[in-house]
Amino acid sequence: MTLLLIIALAVFVVLGIWQVRRMYWKHDLIARVNVRVRAVPASLPTDARLVSARPGDLDYLRVKLSGVYVASQSARVRAATDLGTGYWAMTVMRLDDGRTIWVNRGFVPEGVTENQVRTGVPAGAVRVIGLLRSTEPGGSLLQSNRPQDDRWYSRDVAALTRAKQAGRTVPVFVDAQQEEGRSFRGSKPVPGLTVVRFADNHLSYALTWFAMAALSGAAIGLVWRQARPKSS
Repeated sequence: MTLLLIIALAVFVVLGIWQVRRMYWKHDLIARVNVRVRAVPASLPTDARLVSARPGDLDYLRVKLSGVYVASQSARVRAATDLGTGYWAMTVMRLDDGRTIWVNRGFVPEGVTENQVRTGVPAGAVRVIGLLRSTEPGGSLLQSNRPQDDRWYSRDVAALTRAKQAGRTVPVFVDAQQEEGRSFRGSKPVPGLTVVRFADNHLSYALTWFAMAALSGAAIGLVWRQARPKSS
């Protein structure tokens, strides 16, 4: 019993320390993201940089894009926003540098069809300012993407690219904040609805693990006292 309690104590302490380290990492990430979303827009990083970046390194980087949309390569992805439920209007953009990228042009309400999304894509040169986002593979927590039915619950860049036969796209997408040069012929998506929020419960988790460690230590002391021979 004592050995098991000692092992439990060690495990709880390690878990507590790990959560403290995660807390400092998360606070650093939040600080970096807060700077990024307010920064002057930068050029889209190179493909090599996008591929080699560690998770979180480029998320929410404010970038500027210039190119033309490919209206035929559009999709609706389920969304729940402050404006209600509906879809993200996703469209491929061919950039001036020759690359292609998926752009989340913004929110459209329930009832807007994919055809309306396509006809609402502006023709000609477009400039976009937005936030770089990591791909969202697989689907949502509740539902998986169904490419065969053209039903999308997450912005899975690779799957969207295959389904829409978009060739080779960069492995990220951009949440549009602004579009310049618009010439709308249909529904106008509402951009700028990106929610920048991170769960930050590491301190409470750390305190929980340290409390469990303290209880394990108290239990060890109790076992030792009970195991000591009583003096006559």
